[in-house]
Amino acid sequence: MATRSDDILRRPLYVYDLPDAVLESLTLKADSDGTRVIDEELSSTPSEKNPDASTESLVVSPSCSLCGLTFSTAQDQRSHLKSDFHNYNLKQKMRSRKPVSEAEFEKLIEDLDESLSGSDSEDEDEEEDDDGRQDSTLTALLKKQARLADKRGDSDEERKPSEETRMTRKNGGKPPLIWFSSPVLPEKHYFGLYRAILTGEEQVHSDLVQVLRKKQVEPISIPKPAKDGTLAPVAYKGPHVFLCMIGGGHFAAMVVSLAPRAARGNTAMNREATVLAHKTFHRYTTRRKQGGSQSANDNAKGAAHSAGSSLRRYNEQALVDDVRALLRDWKALLDTSELLFIRATGVTNRRTLFGPYEGQVLQPNDTRLRGFPFSTRRATQNELMRSFIELTRLKVRQMDAVKEEVTETQPQTVTKSARPKPPKPKLSEEEETAILHTSQLQAFIRRSKLPALLSYLANNKLPADFDFRPAEQNHHSPRPLHLAASQNSAPLVLGLLARGGADPCFPNGDGKTPFELAGDRATRDAFRVARSELGETKWSWDAAKVPAAMTKAEAARREEREKAEAERREAERRKAEEERLRNEGPRVVVDRKPRGTTLGSSIMAKTPQERREEEARGLTPEMRMKLERERRARAAEERLRRMKGS
Repeated sequence: MATRSDDILRRPLYVYDLPDAVLESLTLKADSDGTRVIDEELSSTPSEKNPDASTESLVVSPSCSLCGLTFSTAQDQRSHLKSDFHNYNLKQKMRSRKPVSEAEFEKLIEDLDESLSGSDSEDEDEEEDDDGRQDSTLTALLKKQARLADKRGDSDEERKPSEETRMTRKNGGKPPLIWFSSPVLPEKHYFGLYRAILTGEEQVHSDLVQVLRKKQVEPISIPKPAKDGTLAPVAYKGPHVFLCMIGGGHFAAMVVSLAPRAARGNTAMNREATVLAHKTFHRYTTRRKQGGSQSANDNAKGAAHSAGSSLRRYNEQALVDDVRALLRDWKALLDTSELLFIRATGVTNRRTLFGPYEGQVLQPNDTRLRGFPFSTRRATQNELMRSFIELTRLKVRQMDAVKEEVTETQPQTVTKSARPKPPKPKLSEEEETAILHTSQLQAFIRRSKLPALLSYLANNKLPADFDFRPAEQNHHSPRPLHLAASQNSAPLVLGLLARGGADPCFPNGDGKTPFELAGDRATRDAFRVARSELGETKWSWDAAKVPAAMTKAEAARREEREKAEAERREAERRKAEEERLRNEGPRVVVDRKPRGTTLGSSIMAKTPQERREEEARGLTPEMRMKLERERRARAAEERLRRMKGS
């Protein structure tokens, strides 16, 4: 049974395509909707970098005792610790005041009309300083409360919460996860299913296990969209869900099919979800480093008359028009969606989606509407896909019920016993040494220190195929060669193979060889060069998924050809741009009125930033750097010319 259980839990458990061994053994946990439980350990939460991989180890469930929240992943906890909600409660604690709930905090900053759930700076390179904006938003809120307190003569004593707030804290809603027990799991471990993915009828069904069995979907093949973008009729007939996020000028929407992809010789779900449609928008609508949207500032202080404020007003309306036009185009998909997951913080964002307006697509009373039952970050396509994966994966957790005791000192006062801290496991001397070696080796690899890495291996008599410890925390990159390949460090890859003798055939926890983790051509070429230098008999290169051998000279010649081709295309582009400038002249901003005048519905031409982005679109990073250097050089020459003229 143990081996069978390990095989089942090794891969992600997709709710709509579960193994028969899991479906046949599920039983609803008796206190799934009643007694609250503390999540002790987590064993299959997807990681941020590899959402499809399930961990085999048990880790402590992340939570925030100050705000009274628990999180599904450590990444959600880190995002919460950076949020204004958590920082505000820290300020409350410093002032000996009670922390507020998330709903109460949302009401406090509702007039700011902006999502404060964090940023996704890894996905978007924005001009906005997100951390600076968040700090200033929190500062503005605290200053506003201080001014109001001065006017009312409030003391530092915390006011008593309203009856509604007390009832909300006391009773709360149903827990976001429904728990199932199964003999395929170890003792005190349970399967968790998000309640949000069930329809209204399914949630009140007497047999939730039977509901889950009926939700299984057969794999289907969805043809690619036609040239005009239309989808095949099967895409509309198959079960699918709509996901949408809007806030801070960012909008992202996606329609994802719930049916797994049909794969040859494999009935398991393909790791890539079938996205039927997706779209993202971003408009400059927020006042940088001041917090809040332009419309919120106008409502509070009156309409400003600067060029930036008029641009933000125009962008706010443009974002509304773009979003509503997209919803109209997707109306057929939305009408046939099983569920609608939407995050829209603030009055303006909710009005953008739910109107009322002519031709309205989304209705606020739609029973399919759902919120995301976990913390989310900036509205991007990657964040929507992460949320979809989080919603549609079964969780596996070890839990203990919270004991409730009624004290006699206060009439009917209910207190909960504190959760005992789990004892830290004692490590042997050998394990501690292995963990120390792991930290040193990983530091050398991340800093691309090849001589230091090889020297450390030799001095400590460690093999190049040293297994990183602890193994459960190095699921993706269990050995130095895996980590070097995932870091796209071509010199380290070639050094570990040619000089260190690393084995390129060993797979990681996902069954991928080091070559399959390489993310750029230079790193992949390093494997091919090593195959040429070491020979065909050194390793089973085909089993390692390494292509045909290539010498260093061949790799260098190909790089030179590609560089020359890139320079040729850049020269042609510059020549065409210069010709356009001679014929059309530079673009200028039209209908700009001086400060103090009333701006109507004037439309601005492209800004300098938009022109620079348009010129750099489609270029490689090297070509963009070269274009930026030339742009700066021309600007410097223009300044010198003006200085000489004056």
